[in-house]
Amino acid sequence: MKTTKWIIDPAHSEIQFKVKHMMITTVTGSFKEFSSEVETEGEDFSTARIRFEAATASIFTNAEQRDAHLRSADFFDADNFPVMSFVSSKLEKTDDDNWQLTGDLTIKDVTKPVKLDVEFGGVGKDPWG
Repeated sequence: MKTTKWIIDPAHSEIQFKVKHMMITTVTGSFKEFSSEVETEGEDFSTARIRFEAATASIFTNAEQRDAHLRSADFFDADNFPVMSFVSSKLEKTDDDNWQLTGDLTIKDVTKPVKLDVEFGGVGKDPWG
């Protein structure tokens, strides 16, 4: 079967995360600069192999002091490790539009298996080409 390659439109997509802060509140953040591609067998999303990269310096949590700390050597060390990456190994549908994505996340020089929640809103042709 023919492999189809999809490019994620960063103007209409996001890489977002949520973490507990001091076990009291939840901080939501995102990476403003990223790229991603998806390969499928034909147009069947359930066969997707997904890769993405995010610029660690583009982290945004709506608090500049926290963002600067996250870019520092204490966390992402964005000067020495400008990119974090993810490569999928498994994709499972959880309901109509949601999936659980399993794969390897590399931050700095450490790679660990993770499970990510993914929302798939469908595909469309860009009216401008």
